[in-house]
Amino acid sequence: MLNSTGNKRIAKNTLILYIRMFFTMGVSLYTSRVVLNALGIEDYGVYSIVGGIVTLFSFFNSAMTSSTQRFLAFDIGKNDLEQLKKTFNATLNIHIAIALFVLILAETIGLWFVNNKLNLPLDRLIAANWVYQFSILTFLLGILQVPYDALIVAHEKMNIYAYMSFAEAGLKLLIVYLLVVFVFDKLILYAVLLFVVTFIVRSGHKYYCKRNYKESKYQFYYDKTYYKVLLSYSGWNLFGNIAGVARGQGVNILLNLFFGTVLNAAYGITMQLQVAVQTFVNNFQMAVNPQIIKNYAAGNIDQCNKLIFQSSKLSYFLMLIIVCPVIFNIDFILKIWLKTPPDFTSKFIILCLINLLIDCISGPIMTGVQATGNIKFYQIIVGTLVFLNLPISFFLLKIYKNPELVFFTSILISIFSLIFRLFFYKKYLQISISSFLKQVVLKLFLVSFLSIIIIFMFNKYIFLENEFILALTKLVVIIFIIIIIIFLLGINNDERFFIFNTISKKKNEPKV
Repeated sequence: MLNSTGNKRIAKNTLILYIRMFFTMGVSLYTSRVVLNALGIEDYGVYSIVGGIVTLFSFFNSAMTSSTQRFLAFDIGKNDLEQLKKTFNATLNIHIAIALFVLILAETIGLWFVNNKLNLPLDRLIAANWVYQFSILTFLLGILQVPYDALIVAHEKMNIYAYMSFAEAGLKLLIVYLLVVFVFDKLILYAVLLFVVTFIVRSGHKYYCKRNYKESKYQFYYDKTYYKVLLSYSGWNLFGNIAGVARGQGVNILLNLFFGTVLNAAYGITMQLQVAVQTFVNNFQMAVNPQIIKNYAAGNIDQCNKLIFQSSKLSYFLMLIIVCPVIFNIDFILKIWLKTPPDFTSKFIILCLINLLIDCISGPIMTGVQATGNIKFYQIIVGTLVFLNLPISFFLLKIYKNPELVFFTSILISIFSLIFRLFFYKKYLQISISSFLKQVVLKLFLVSFLSIIIIFMFNKYIFLENEFILALTKLVVIIFIIIIIIFLLGINNDERFFIFNTISKKKNEPKV
């Protein structure tokens, strides 16, 4: 098993992040329902697609985000404070340059595309432009904040993330109230208020770093060789992130061009739920990822691989516990959540969640490969695969006019991407693919297969007149079934012992 210090830190940070998640997820789901009702399906679709155009430029920022987190965690793992200062200031300078570049692209190519190519209602074009401008400002704030957020994650101070998220969730509740109260154009008002909330929260993160981390004090730093290292690493990440944006927002644009803003509304709601569910696993992986990188930096390769194996398996199980109850209760959930959801929403969500199950296995593997710094051929191969989502989806929509095909395409490509990630994982961290398949993938398959069969049988024979009681019963029973099967088939004796030992220690801790 993993060392006790690392376990305690991961367990503590995971608990903090889950408390944060349950609160923010509840607020997010509630506010999205009110916002949908306040804006209407058409305006909600307009916000989804126009905001998505700005997100298209996120591949610049996303490439540097993963690089920044990797290099900061690496320096902390080597206990090199001077290099940490240089890394922070260098990455901040690069993010300032990225923000300026994105601003230029957004105000030229992006603005032209919004006004000339998108399928938008003519009477909402002015409002769409206001939304676009405030979406740009919100996005630029996010770019400049990346080094500060990465520093907090690298130091594993997840409680700060929790506090800031509570504040952000509270402010979003205030947005909902203001949307209902004010008579002003609600689409424009929503974009303005989201910018204000982002500004407040980002300022809080920056203030905390300035108060607590000496390395966050800005000093202009330029070392041509080191900048070349950072940009070279980020350059290959850029290729992979272009592919990721093409799969996400590129598909959103295709849906707009083929079907209009109503399908964008369904896609936007699907992405809302995807973020909520994905956060459940991302919180766990966020707590583990710095440990993976730090162990690699310290030369503890065996420890690094143990973390990757276990976190891949546990990530999938955590996702399965959430995904199955949602899929088997999707119609009731949408009825309670949105009352009248846009067409295709339930089908989009089910396919999206299946895709998330596959992708969550890859998260720790990707972190392991990123830790090595050898990402050139990894990004070329896997990035190309992921990018194929866009052209394949285009041709399928052109021929069959079925929007569900974009998700089937994504699922198939995610499976192939996982296979290629395993080959790179084997190459760079000297693991056996057969060991990963046996210790991780086989157990995931057995748990999933048996869980689905039992849940189908349970659903077939349960009948209750009260719809709410029926849904609640199914929710509890499905979660119970999955947890029992995971405990019996999904984890080994050492992991069971660790769980029992951790619970026992908690029970026997003296009360203070």
